[in-house]
Amino acid sequence: MTSNAPVTEDAHEAHHGHSHGHVAAHGTFKSYMIGFVLSVILTAIPFWLVMAGVFENPSVTAAWVMGLAAVQIVVHMIFFLHMNPRSEGGWTMMALIFTLLLVAIALAGSLWVMHHLNTNMMPMSPEMMKNMP
Repeated sequence: MTSNAPVTEDAHEAHHGHSHGHVAAHGTFKSYMIGFVLSVILTAIPFWLVMAGVFENPSVTAAWVMGLAAVQIVVHMIFFLHMNPRSEGGWTMMALIFTLLLVAIALAGSLWVMHHLNTNMMPMSPEMMKNMP
């Protein structure tokens, strides 16, 4: 006699790879080390760009730092959070796209706020400084 009751899986089976149709990526030592090395490199490069004054224009430096920050977020998501198009029926890829959208909004907003703070709060001339309290 066969039962038509839904098959449920417990946490032990799902965690140890005996899941039924739910493919979750597990990291290997090699993947964690690749992620770690990339993270160190993606942290050292912006530090070097700023400290060595590689670019004369600060806007170019800021653009490079922001770009490398976005790349580092993706590296963390892929190597440490194990996001790929096959995991969880594609929902992790949707989470990656959503995260990239939020990161773009946060970076653009941060640049906008910093620009306007610099423009509106910093004195423009020595004459303005004389009038400061």
